[in-house]
Amino acid sequence: MKFRNFKMVDYVVYGSGCFDQLGEILAPRRKGDAPMIFFVDEYFQDKQAFLSRIPLQGKDKIVVIDVTYEPKTVTVDKIRDELKAEFGEVSGIIGIGGGSVMDMAKAVALMMTNPGSSADYQGWDLVKNPAVYKVGIPTISGTGAEVSRTCVLTGPTRKLGMNSDYTPFDQIVLDPALTKTVEVNQRFYTAMDCFIHCVESLTGTYLNAFSKSYGEKAQELCEEIFLEKDVWDDDSDEKLMMASYAGGMSIAYSQVGVAHAVSYGLAYLLGTKHGIGNCIVFDKLEEFYPDGVKKFKEMVKKHNIDIPQGITKGLTDEQFETMINVSLGMAPLWENALGKDWKEIMTRERLRKLYERL
Repeated sequence: MKFRNFKMVDYVVYGSGCFDQLGEILAPRRKGDAPMIFFVDEYFQDKQAFLSRIPLQGKDKIVVIDVTYEPKTVTVDKIRDELKAEFGEVSGIIGIGGGSVMDMAKAVALMMTNPGSSADYQGWDLVKNPAVYKVGIPTISGTGAEVSRTCVLTGPTRKLGMNSDYTPFDQIVLDPALTKTVEVNQRFYTAMDCFIHCVESLTGTYLNAFSKSYGEKAQELCEEIFLEKDVWDDDSDEKLMMASYAGGMSIAYSQVGVAHAVSYGLAYLLGTKHGIGNCIVFDKLEEFYPDGVKKFKEMVKKHNIDIPQGITKGLTDEQFETMINVSLGMAPLWENALGKDWKEIMTRERLRKLYERL
């Protein structure tokens, strides 16, 4: 196929307070008495004022998602089995939270209609059947999970997404008001996921006018928010949510690069969260992204953010090999970053030295 014919989110609603339209949005997608299942970030489990806004009906259920670690295939399979045992069929899965919750919602929605384990579908275009109806509602901005065609999972042997045309959400609800309570450091780490994948997209070999137009706008918004503005306000929340959306769109027709490829190894071995993992790696990537890293360091300094250092100190050779294997398995990311000859450029020895610097 000469040009990618990629699937996008079907419906998007944006605006402060639009979360309150969720009941109206879900109504026509209900199937008899089959419930809607709401996956909610554990942050909200004791926030009754927020939980009371979820439009529960009939047998609808809230499932609190533990985000201590990023989504695992075993957890996806377990939740799928529990829902099937309790309800048989569901009308849909609604993910309310950060990237991990939205990825979990996409993965379980897919596994409600596909046999076997979610580990069987880690890769590109392996999913055979459409998912049940699924909705993504981000409560933190930056991951782009709300628009991506993947849901990244840690499996028995690798960290890799279920990349398919059946993965994108049917509906997303972009309400900047939901992001107001995000802790400052976490907000920064997740926002930098957006900034970093824009840098990687805009300097990659896969770049075209489509991805460039979205990536440039998303990066511009990130720089306005984190370099030009001195006070965080409603305008910041609104612009960061749109930067996340545009940033996600920028890699839909392109790819990410070195920081993401290396951070996958950290996540698999050490359980490092995606946003902070990207920051830890990107902080050391001047040789690949000099302009982007310079701006990143300016943002870190201006906002007085702590980037962890020395997290790979004391690891064994076997542990380094595990991270290297996971990272080098992300071939499209390396090709986008370094070109078709990337295997000659990023040798195992060079990648080992990079991991040792972290």
